[in-house]
Amino acid sequence: MPEQITFDDFMKVDIRAGTIVKAEVFPEARKPAYKLLIDFGPEIGEKKSSAQITVHYTVEDLVGRQVMAVTNFPPRQIGPVRSEVLTLGYADQNGDIVLATIDKSVPNGERLM
Repeated sequence: MPEQITFDDFMKVDIRAGTIVKAEVFPEARKPAYKLLIDFGPEIGEKKSSAQITVHYTVEDLVGRQVMAVTNFPPRQIGPVRSEVLTLGYADQNGDIVLATIDKSVPNGERLM
């Protein structure tokens, strides 16, 4: 069982909704991945992310899809890409990542509550 946290601890993690506006193969990545450009609305803007989601999704599947991402981690350099947000997902039974998604459209930039 993970360590319990307070609601205030949870609120420190800024999880926002965003729409993928661009997706492309990331050939320089050590593990198969895509480079994503995600629109988080006017307050946050567009941010880059790298995501190892190539097993379940194609580039064409991703553009226009709304996803959830942590927006307040420091940027991380992944090869030639500076990943600015952490796109959220779950490992399936084979360890391949399935996106954590939103089942009804919400405004880009909306915070998870």
